[in-house]
Amino acid sequence: MDTQKISGLQLFYLMAGYVLGTAIILGLGLDSKQDAWIFISIGMLCSLILMAVYTQLANFYPGDTLVQMLPKIIGKFLSYPVILLYILHFAYSAARGSRELGHLIVTTILAETPIFVVIASFMVLMIYCLLGGVETFGRMAEIVFPIYIFSLILIWILLFSVDQFDVKNLTPILGSGVKPVLKDAIPSAINFPFGETIVIMMFFPYLSDKKYARKVGLSIILVGGILLTINSIMMISVLGPEIYSRDIFSLLAATQMVSVADFLERFDALVILMMVAGVFFKVGAFIFGAAVGISQLLKLKQTRSVLIALGTIITPLSLLSASSFVEHIEIGFKYYVPYVHTLLQIIMPILFLCMAFIRKKLGH
Repeated sequence: MDTQKISGLQLFYLMAGYVLGTAIILGLGLDSKQDAWIFISIGMLCSLILMAVYTQLANFYPGDTLVQMLPKIIGKFLSYPVILLYILHFAYSAARGSRELGHLIVTTILAETPIFVVIASFMVLMIYCLLGGVETFGRMAEIVFPIYIFSLILIWILLFSVDQFDVKNLTPILGSGVKPVLKDAIPSAINFPFGETIVIMMFFPYLSDKKYARKVGLSIILVGGILLTINSIMMISVLGPEIYSRDIFSLLAATQMVSVADFLERFDALVILMMVAGVFFKVGAFIFGAAVGISQLLKLKQTRSVLIALGTIITPLSLLSASSFVEHIEIGFKYYVPYVHTLLQIIMPILFLCMAFIRKKLGH
């Protein structure tokens, strides 16, 4: 896999789809109600600084993944538990993404199908693609992402035809002041979905031209953030802030209201296809990051067996992690995102950069 390369554009498509992934499914800034779009914008702007941290680390250690650079930054022995934490984070996040997709499919189009069958089928496809290596994954993104964006824009255009569409739903803007939105957004809006782009550090060594790493990284945050902001504006305009704050699958709920001349209806199938594509990017990137991390930690020469093992573990893990979808969401937004994400995606990378900077200054 080391000989394989992807272009800057392929990495952009892959990671922009990854940012949209489950964030499009779940909706963001639900507690901020009509100010959800401001919540996302704050997260995006702060995450540009975070991406600059990730890309600077990649510049300090070109050709190294996060797993390879950690022993050089914090020492060989201290790096092992930290690397294990990141591998577990990637694997568990892949399981969470799979569970969210499984629940969506089972509650919408395949009501009689066991969720295990849905997740297992998705995982077989995922692992089959990843066994082709990073080039296959990159080419897949190159084909799927433009179709994904076209579908998203088409849905937005169709939403204008909904009778309930009203931009006044966005008012009053900052009705309770700036402070509550800022308090909600930092660090939540940074952590999910933007902070999860830390997995890009497992892809940088495969970039054919490494001088574009920062440009690609910052473009991913900007484009992903702008698309999520527009999406939240459209959702709130159609559903209103109250329904938006309560409905987990807001994009699906809004699209089900589309009816063009009582003839063109049921566009929710298009939304579900989009969501499958988005989760494909997200879960795929997490599994790839975990597989490469395990291979490099154990000094294996290939990742095929690791990928198959991960696919086998992640399917049951996605269901065992929570007894119900409500509990799954609660664990995510009450515990995992505020604590684990903040530590692994914000605090530790900034510490690594400070230590790497000192090491470079001292000539180590």
